[in-house]
Amino acid sequence: MSQRFLSAVLLVCCQLAAANLYARDLPDFTRLVKANSPAVVNISSQLPFPDLPLSLQDKPQSPEADALFDELMRQLLEEGGGTNPFNFDGKAHGSGFVYSADGYIVTNHHVVNAASDIKVKLNDGRELPARLIGSDERTDLALLKVDARRLPVLKLGNSKKLEVGEWVLAIGSPFGFEHSATAGIVSAKGRSLPNGNYVPFIQTDVAINPGNSGSPLFNLKGEVVGINSQIYSGSGGFMGVSFAIPIDLARDVIQQLKNQGRVSRGWLGIYIGEMDAALVRSLKLPKPMGALVTEVLPHSPAVGVLQANDVIVAFEGKPIANAAALPLLVGATTLGKTVNLRILRGGQAQVVQLMITELPNNSELDGANATQ
Repeated sequence: MSQRFLSAVLLVCCQLAAANLYARDLPDFTRLVKANSPAVVNISSQLPFPDLPLSLQDKPQSPEADALFDELMRQLLEEGGGTNPFNFDGKAHGSGFVYSADGYIVTNHHVVNAASDIKVKLNDGRELPARLIGSDERTDLALLKVDARRLPVLKLGNSKKLEVGEWVLAIGSPFGFEHSATAGIVSAKGRSLPNGNYVPFIQTDVAINPGNSGSPLFNLKGEVVGINSQIYSGSGGFMGVSFAIPIDLARDVIQQLKNQGRVSRGWLGIYIGEMDAALVRSLKLPKPMGALVTEVLPHSPAVGVLQANDVIVAFEGKPIANAAALPLLVGATTLGKTVNLRILRGGQAQVVQLMITELPNNSELDGANATQ
């Protein structure tokens, strides 16, 4: 055989060996999927006619938002039959998982919000009626209950231990295809979204589509580290950017929903904003930091304590890196506790105290950022 032929064979062998080594380095999700699929459920419900936003473009949104729009358009374009294009049946579909063996089910708030006739389909094929125990719009979490016993339960992990670049996997029902598994990596942690002041989202590139909302996000140990909630899209479909609620935050919310059917949070009673470059320079700060107070709400804990243009740089000794960090700390504070705030006022640092009271309902507030 010629030298050239031997060299070609050797090159092919090396490439095959390298490919095999690379394949061995990739995770095998088969055991994880088999072990955890039995505790993942499909959720269907009857919803009222949706109030769709004027634009679903280029913003974080639930994957189901586009599915509702598509159904309306399908009926609008349907030919013949005299069908009313706006006779929307309001069927909604999502995912969830078994939280406890006695029938508690976790899903997203937007999957069951204002819904009636909620049904949970288990892995064994049973479809059971579910009642809503409680729902929290601010974290997009809901807790359901079905009449069942000895259900398979998922193990909850620690989302604080997640690392950017770590492999994660989702199991859900995109487009109604039950127990579909999709994998990806953690793209970022602690993401703040416009409609999620109280959630430091986990960003992933796991494919999330309509029907996936409420599905569990697993690490390679088979532990739930997040609950898939939103996507960022220019079309409503998956474009490689998905967001999950960290399980560490969800665990506390779920327990409150189970105990009292609602979630209690602390608040200061202020509107806040980010620090801009001009303000950073005027205060001679080394870098942007803190939360800028833009307004103090009347009859709130902050009255007489904080002022517009104050900059909150620390809460109970914990530095505030940006405006998004403050609501997470305030919301988790025990109601009635007196806290110390380190602020900058007129360029001078000082410490003030105020008592944390309960955050009012959304209907009682006059803006999303008034929840601090």
